[in-house]
Amino acid sequence: MSATLWIIIASAIATYLTRVGGHLVISRFDHIHPRVDAGLNAVPAAVLTTLVAPAALSAGPAEWAALVVAAVVSLRAGLMAMFLAGAVVLILARQFVA
Repeated sequence: MSATLWIIIASAIATYLTRVGGHLVISRFDHIHPRVDAGLNAVPAAVLTTLVAPAALSAGPAEWAALVVAAVVSLRAGLMAMFLAGAVVLILARQFVA
C-alpha cells in the first residue's frame, strides 16, 4: 500500500479515537457545568472560522463573492442552504469570472 493510504487510515483511526474518547469522558459526568456546555457548543463555529479565515485572507474576487453570498443567505436560511449557496457561487465565479 502507498504511504498516502496509510496516512488516511491512521488519520481515520486517530479521528475516531478522539471522538470516542471525548464521548466517554463527557458521558461519565452526571451534570455538565453550563460554561463547559457553552464552550462545547462554540466548537463548531471555531472550527469553521479556522477553515474560512485563511481562505478569506488570501481570497480573490470569486472567494469574496462566495463569502458575501454565504453571509447574506445565513441571515435568512439554515446552515445547509448557506453552504450550498456559497459553494455554487464559488464554483460559478471560478468558472466564469476568474
